[in-house]
Amino acid sequence: MATDPDALMSQAMSHALAYRRALAQDQRSPSADYHAMLERFTEAMPDEGTDAGAVIDALATQALPGLMPMAGPRFFGWVIGASHLAGVAADWLVSAWGQNTGYHSPTPATAAIEAVAERWLLEVLDLPAGSSIGFATGATVANAIGLAAARTGVLLQAGWDPDADGLFGAPPVQVLIGADAHSSVFSSLQLIGFGHRRVTMVDTDDQGRMRPQALARALGDKPGPKIVIAQAGQINTGAFDPFTEIVALAKAAGAWVHVDGAFGLWARAAPGLRHLTAGIEGADSWVTDGHKWLQVPYDCGFAIVRDRTIHERAMTQWSSYLPAIGAGDRVPSAFVPELSRRARGVPVYALLKTLGRHGVAELVERHCALARQFAELLGAEPGVRVLNTVCLNQLIVSFGDGDAAARRAATEAVIARVQKDGVCFAAGALWRDDWVMRLSVSSGATTARDIEISAAAIVAAWRAERHRGSRT
Repeated sequence: MATDPDALMSQAMSHALAYRRALAQDQRSPSADYHAMLERFTEAMPDEGTDAGAVIDALATQALPGLMPMAGPRFFGWVIGASHLAGVAADWLVSAWGQNTGYHSPTPATAAIEAVAERWLLEVLDLPAGSSIGFATGATVANAIGLAAARTGVLLQAGWDPDADGLFGAPPVQVLIGADAHSSVFSSLQLIGFGHRRVTMVDTDDQGRMRPQALARALGDKPGPKIVIAQAGQINTGAFDPFTEIVALAKAAGAWVHVDGAFGLWARAAPGLRHLTAGIEGADSWVTDGHKWLQVPYDCGFAIVRDRTIHERAMTQWSSYLPAIGAGDRVPSAFVPELSRRARGVPVYALLKTLGRHGVAELVERHCALARQFAELLGAEPGVRVLNTVCLNQLIVSFGDGDAAARRAATEAVIARVQKDGVCFAAGALWRDDWVMRLSVSSGATTARDIEISAAAIVAAWRAERHRGSRT
């Protein structure tokens, strides 16, 4: 069936721009749930093709009730970037180009762009020059890549080749991790064969930071190969582990240090926040996301490894049909598990060039200032408690007095009312014994006015719930 390509692409762009314009006004969660959307889209597979323009129109209109306003200026539910339009436009080019950027020789343009993006990322994050970066789908896979490199590194030191011989009969690797690490790290450990339960949990403080003294005790009785997993940006509090002390203790014990910095690693790009990452450059591998603070469209994460050779050894695969590799060539698929892969480096390059070093720093510092503003506005209201020291872009808030059950009921009611009102979007999480409203400021579109509007909406929801409670 013939299709006018200009009309089709213009149609898709028109729908996309209309959606983005509407986001500035409405932050309601989806009005139709998964089952309703499944019913809407379920139909018999057609025997004959359908006009592509009609398909795009139907997709754009039928999907609307089930779309979450993640790219909006008042979405605070999770740490999610707003898919900056420069990155979206670059990503459209990637789709149109149709380049499988697994090797550099068949796709020289996109492979070269990824190589430049790798260098720029190391510069803006001020991590060791010459480190390698695998452009992955997100922090979960990136953590698996970094920890696979760690597995290779520590077992090779112990005289075992895990990539050739697997883990059967290998010396046991001790993994030490903070008690408040993100769930994705445990998933990554499971993926690489270490298991999500077979770890040593290291005690943390009231903000979720690993305690160096506890790490020292844990390292003291652990023989053989070791990996220490630290954290830059605790998902609830935004707190950073004390890297200088942790790295020194780990290195003295011969351990590999891996840092999960899915969003917190970007603090290193901001002069006013860089002190939070002091000592992090001494680690062996790091992870962060592009689709969070850098505002790259989904999906994009970075697995960064100091030792390129170890990184390649843990990931590279061979076959006779694959292109030859010249000395010094950077092969994109050598740092990730996939041969078939999208040209993720292109939107990253576009965003770094659009923002520049100062633009990235301004974005991160502005969001952290907005988070502090949020905390001040909410904390001034009686019955609202900000539970963390707002050091980054995260704040956690509980509502009401009384026991934990009463606070949870009040907090859940406020969250539900806020989501229904649609002025902003907030979600809940468990922190210690409290169910909290967690607010993540990470959209490039968010302004101080958006914070004022959102804080007022949250306070109004709390007052309405408090009034309702006083009448029952």
